[in-house]
Amino acid sequence: MFIACIIAVIIVDQVIKYYIRSTMLPGMSFPVIPNIFSITYIQNAGAAFGILEDQRLFFIIATILVLVCGIYFYPVIRRQALLLRLGTALLLGGAAGNLIDRIRFGIVIDYCDFHIWPIFNIADTAIVFGVIIIIYYIYTRGLPE
Repeated sequence: MFIACIIAVIIVDQVIKYYIRSTMLPGMSFPVIPNIFSITYIQNAGAAFGILEDQRLFFIIATILVLVCGIYFYPVIRRQALLLRLGTALLLGGAAGNLIDRIRFGIVIDYCDFHIWPIFNIADTAIVFGVIIIIYYIYTRGLPE
């Protein structure tokens, strides 16, 4: 389940980004729910909210370190509670999805536009929910053994 979740996040993320890249030009936007949600294609050279723009090498190295830690600790992670495994899988899948973009294109493709929040993608969503799940687990059940 752990590895399948990681792979699913990567596949869904990359398929949507491929569709966005092949059907839209950067800056194009179309409303899905008028005045609430649009698909807007942007190329993000930074992290969340565009911070640390043009620090591609830093993000590649940091993400690779996160993924290497996930691989190294896999024997421990796979023995943990389902909720903690899910959070970790979402985090690693999202990180890998954005890493693929950074390596291939030098930027991350973002497209989810709620108009009141910076534009993001599925990988970002997986990372955020993964971290929330991990924090919730630690807060309610303590650090895993």
